[in-house]
Amino acid sequence: MTDEPPFGDTTTAPFWEGAERRELLIQHCEACGAHQFYPRPFCLACDAPDPSWTTAAGRGTVYARTTVHIPVDPALEPPYVVGLIELEEGPRLVAALHGDPAIGEPVRLGWREREGAPPLPVFSREEAAD
Repeated sequence: MTDEPPFGDTTTAPFWEGAERRELLIQHCEACGAHQFYPRPFCLACDAPDPSWTTAAGRGTVYARTTVHIPVDPALEPPYVVGLIELEEGPRLVAALHGDPAIGEPVRLGWREREGAPPLPVFSREEAAD
């Protein structure tokens, strides 16, 4: 018997559980109010332990982007575009881009389904998103 979560590790499991529900969860520090992503067991801004989880609005801006030409996973056929998305709440995360949004363009969250694993966040131009 193991206490391991079904996907991810104990720090990232809440993110993946949210993804299964199509919710983008990020951490929020109750002590200082900062939001953060990649999940950690402490707040990056004030070192408070155990940040809580909150649902992000799912909107942001393309901060940076690149086209991947090298195969890294059989499910991801190159070329494909990934971006560093600055969320409305402040933190940035790397995700696939759909519809070729440019740096500085507003984007909205969608999900890319995967077999046997939680879906991955994908961002599209704000006006093109459902």
